[in-house]
Amino acid sequence: MKIAIINGPNLNLLGKRETDIYGNEPFETYLDRLRGRYKEHELHYYQSNVEGELINELQRAGFGYDGIILNPGGYTHTSVAIGDAIAAIPAQVVEVHISNVHAREEFRKLSHVSGKAAGSIFGLGLRGYELALLWLLG
Repeated sequence: MKIAIINGPNLNLLGKRETDIYGNEPFETYLDRLRGRYKEHELHYYQSNVEGELINELQRAGFGYDGIILNPGGYTHTSVAIGDAIAAIPAQVVEVHISNVHAREEFRKLSHVSGKAAGSIFGLGLRGYELALLWLLG
């Protein structure tokens, strides 16, 4: 299967930023391990801090991949357009958040993504990406 992993703003700083919340491991290190475990599947990775670029990638991957793992970062709480992009594509999307957004600030409890995604995983660290992948693989 072809699966796209799309990360939103500030996730390029994993391993460097707020390590008490997000951990010490860079995403690329985790992704290498994930690719090693699932060699028979194509795992495409994309990260951007720009909302429109994330929407473009969702649209591209949504018509060319079997599934998408999406961590929209802070855009989860602000971007109606990302939610609309998910609704417009045929690929199933699993929303992943490294931290438990429901145990954090009040504004993080609003999601414009969760209602459009096939499912959501919160607060399980980087392991949430693998759990999303396993669900997509069926």
